[in-house]
Amino acid sequence: MSDDTQEVKGLNRQMLGKLLVIAVLMFGFGYALIPVYKQICEVMGINVLTQKDGTVEFDKNTQVDKSRTITVDFDGNAQGPWRFRPVVNSMQVHPGELATVMYEVVNTQARTVNAQAIPSYTPQSATPHFKKVECFCFKQQTLKPNEARQMPVVFFIDPALPKDVKNITLSYTFFEIAGLSQAE
Repeated sequence: MSDDTQEVKGLNRQMLGKLLVIAVLMFGFGYALIPVYKQICEVMGINVLTQKDGTVEFDKNTQVDKSRTITVDFDGNAQGPWRFRPVVNSMQVHPGELATVMYEVVNTQARTVNAQAIPSYTPQSATPHFKKVECFCFKQQTLKPNEARQMPVVFFIDPALPKDVKNITLSYTFFEIAGLSQAE
């Protein structure tokens, strides 16, 4: 081999060594960022899921309007082979306050049934102010034969609700989705 070929091979090995060192340093830097990120978040008080003593503290919700009370009535209508009803008929909430209500459904058939719940609100002006965080109405429900289930609705009333609205009715119609039932 000529000297030029040997020199090129030497330069290539030298470049490979430099690239390997850079790759290892980059990996180490990325790996080191995790504890650095956690420390920065802890010092700044952001993205902290648990306190140092292991207890979780939630800040008081300053969005709750304690000067107003809204009565929320609950209703359940069944269009299909089941019993469907709210566990409580009404509750009083303050605008901005997180609340939970349970609905109970019982499949009275000896077959699996797929169903969906559709909500409606009265008065209609309350509809954009009724905010659901979690709801069984977000997806289809599959009920096995004779299955009973309690399903939550977690909600809050937007404080921007017009002052003249004192009562809201949340009504669900629970109906079978045609063509999706499975014979047992």
